[in-house]
Amino acid sequence: MFVEVVLIEERHRAEALSDALLEAGALSASLEDADAGSLDEQPLYGEPGLDVPTSGWNRSRIVALFDRSTAVEIVLRQALDALGIVDLPVYERREVADANWVELTQSQFDPIAIGQHLWIVPSWHELPPGAIDAAAIVLRLDPGMAFGTGDHPTTRLCLAWLEQNIAAGDRVIDYGCGSGILAIAAKKLGAGFVSGTDIDDQAVAAARANALINEVDIAFSSSSAFTSAPARVVVANILSNPLKVLAPLLCSLVAPGGRLVLSGILERQWTEVAAVYAPFLALDLWRVDEGWVCLAGQRSDRHRQAR
Repeated sequence: MFVEVVLIEERHRAEALSDALLEAGALSASLEDADAGSLDEQPLYGEPGLDVPTSGWNRSRIVALFDRSTAVEIVLRQALDALGIVDLPVYERREVADANWVELTQSQFDPIAIGQHLWIVPSWHELPPGAIDAAAIVLRLDPGMAFGTGDHPTTRLCLAWLEQNIAAGDRVIDYGCGSGILAIAAKKLGAGFVSGTDIDDQAVAAARANALINEVDIAFSSSSAFTSAPARVVVANILSNPLKVLAPLLCSLVAPGGRLVLSGILERQWTEVAAVYAPFLALDLWRVDEGWVCLAGQRSDRHRQAR
C-alpha cells in the first residue's frame, strides 16, 4: 500500500517543490498541467511560428508517491522549508493499493475500432470475439514515445478519412508521422508508395519499428532530409499553428487532383486555418470529433498555378 499526495502549485515554484519532495523522501513526483482539458490548457513546448513559451505550465499538479509508513505532513514541511515556503498548501491525500503496474498500464489501452473495418490493437490484446471479418484491417500498435495510438480524436478522424478515401495504388505522404499510424493504415488500405516524416528523430525510429511489426514497407525519414514527389494524398495531423506555417510546403506536396487532409485543429480554429490555405486549395470541414476537426480539400489546376 502506498500514499499519493496531490497539490497544485504555480509555475515559478512547481518544479522546485517537486524536486524538494524527492529529496525529502517521496518515492516519485510528477508534474501535470493542472488546467489540462480546459480552455487554459497550454502546450509545454513552443509551436513553429510562435515564440517559445515560458517554461512550465501556469499551474502544475504535483503528484507525489510515498510509502504508507511515511509521515507525509512532515515530509511536506521539510520540502517547503527547503524552499523557504511558510504556508502548508492544501493537498489531497489518498491511498494507492500495490499493483502490477505493467498490467495496470496495459489495461488502459484496449483495441480501438475505427470506421467500418479498421482496428488498432496493442500487442498484448487479441481482437474482441466477432470483430474479425473478411474485410478487417488490423494495425498492431503499442503506446510509446511518439504521438498516435488511435485513441485521440484527431487520429481517429484521419484514420476514418483514409478508410473511406484511399484508393488502390495511391501515393501517400504522412507529414508529421509520429508513431506512423496513418502511413501504416494507408498502406494496409491499399496505397502504393507511402512515405512519412517527422521533426522528431525518436518518432521516426518508432514509426519504422511499427512498420516492421505491421509488415509494411514505408519510407520514413527525418523532416530535415525529407524529399518527395507530389502525392495523391497528403495527410498532416499536427497542430493549427505549424499547419499554418507549413501551408505552402504541404500544398506543394499535393499532386494535381490530389487531396490534402489536415487535423490537430480545434473546431474554433478551422476557419482561420482554411483561410491560410485558400490561396493554394480550398479546405472544407469534413468531420468533428470531441471538439477537434478534420479538414480536407482537393487540388485543382487553378490552385496548382497559384502557388
